[in-house]
Amino acid sequence: MNQEDYASEDAYEAGPGSVEDAEATRRDAGEAESSRASRGWWDRNADDYQSEHGAFLGDDRFVWGPEGLDEAEAALLGPAASLKDKDVLEIGAGAAQCSRWLAAQGARPVALDLSHRQLQHALRIGGHDVPRAHLVEADAGRLPFRDGSFDLACSAYGAVPFVADPVNVMREVRRVLRPGGRWVFSVTHPIRWAFPDEPGPEGLSVAASYFDRTPYVEQDEQGRAVYVEHHRTLGDRVRDVVAGGFRLVDLVEPEWPEWNSQEWGGWSPLRGNLIPGTAIFVCERD
Repeated sequence: MNQEDYASEDAYEAGPGSVEDAEATRRDAGEAESSRASRGWWDRNADDYQSEHGAFLGDDRFVWGPEGLDEAEAALLGPAASLKDKDVLEIGAGAAQCSRWLAAQGARPVALDLSHRQLQHALRIGGHDVPRAHLVEADAGRLPFRDGSFDLACSAYGAVPFVADPVNVMREVRRVLRPGGRWVFSVTHPIRWAFPDEPGPEGLSVAASYFDRTPYVEQDEQGRAVYVEHHRTLGDRVRDVVAGGFRLVDLVEPEWPEWNSQEWGGWSPLRGNLIPGTAIFVCERD
């Protein structure tokens, strides 16, 4: 593929910072509101996110989640040697760290993200002597590619948890994949929604219903959503995959490794050794 970089290298006008007085609530949030909130949140917080987590993510490392499961070891997309000359779409790519790892294996990755600022970090990192990926700024629910453009698609905590209509995303991914293509994505493990988002002992007691699908929303003084995350049960996620036209071939729940001592939001060694924090869905297009 010969996609051009859609992200501008012009100076970014940051505008207002994080919405410090945002109110956390549970309420409905539709597709347009969720998309708008995600774009704004990541544009405002991309700098802090990359500063805080950039060392863990690396410049060209493919990590599936806070546990640190590495694609080089997991091979969920297939053996590294099999990635050579494959067209790969990364959705919710952030600074495109995963895509640069794919490029180093000889793949032809395209890194797509909703956030302009995240893609500017991808350009910054890509300026080093590391393999580059083509960058595209677009919504996961409206992929700007022809049918059958890719051999593989992946997303490490990108897009899927933040969209109101995940089945639409699944169908879009299926559309742009070639027959037999693999789609692998990771999300917060659904069981985590029943627990407080705290890394310590206070995060080990059930505090909410696992079956409450009401989205988590942070909103400003005018009631406008500035952050939205959507909860789906494990069964919902499986049904979404099937409704999107995929066959689920594996569901990976990474265990917390001994070497990982970091806390990342509500993820921590304490919680990770007791309950799963990440769910990875390995799907194939028939």
